[in-house]
Amino acid sequence: MNQISPKRARVETHPSGYVLATMNYTRSGGPKPAVYMYDRPAGVPPIEERHEPHQVAIHSARPILETLSLDLQGFALTHERTAVRNFDDPDELKRIYDAEVADLVLSRTGARTALVFDHTIRRIGGDDASASRRAPVHVVHNDYTAKSGPQRVRDLLPPHEAEQALKRRFAIVNVWRSINGPVSDTPLAFADARTVADEDWIATDLKYPDRTGEVYRVAFNPAHRWFYVPNLQPEEILLLKTYDSDRNGRARYMPHSAFNDPATAPGTAKRQSIESRVLAFF
Repeated sequence: MNQISPKRARVETHPSGYVLATMNYTRSGGPKPAVYMYDRPAGVPPIEERHEPHQVAIHSARPILETLSLDLQGFALTHERTAVRNFDDPDELKRIYDAEVADLVLSRTGARTALVFDHTIRRIGGDDASASRRAPVHVVHNDYTAKSGPQRVRDLLPPHEAEQALKRRFAIVNVWRSINGPVSDTPLAFADARTVADEDWIATDLKYPDRTGEVYRVAFNPAHRWFYVPNLQPEEILLLKTYDSDRNGRARYMPHSAFNDPATAPGTAKRQSIESRVLAFF
């Protein structure tokens, strides 16, 4: 990936330095929640019954961008261009973007190897029926758990290689960028991992017809400190750590969610974004 020149587009931020917006947390207690990626069985309550909306302050991360770290806050921002011209072309993603994303994660994490295993494009008005047109997720969550992080390695590598890899530190990093200009509509918010308590994580089943995955939903905690990058530019890439096997003080998981920014001007172009998931082995 080619580093862009130091001269970058001027971006605006909210004059107060933060916005107030509603985040959908999940109510703790009761049976383990589940999200069905197909028709729910009769009698099973919808996951939406566990939603617990809270208004929170979401601060601009722009004043602190140079201090952000995947190992501390769990998120960071970098600037890179891409040679991809059509993000809807799976062949172009495989030929060009896989290598760009892998190189980026290697350079920012110090990992020895990186495996890009998923690309998801999100568009306003989409749904979960197609990876090329999924809707933004308006629920506070983290993509992997203590259980599903290692399972992803076992899913992607041959058994012997997986077990060897699991003996060393590994992480899962989400590489997130806009694919249709600056992001002003439905931006992504992320919480400083250091402000999240262990008891805030709520393991949640993802039910598919042929398997069950697991993610973390998040219980409300007033200590959570939220950030976003106002008017994220196309060459600005968010890095989000969604799993780390290291238990020695590094950020392991990081809550995030799309949100409706009340400062968004009417007629603003709807956000389109791509998120790429990467296994980083150390």
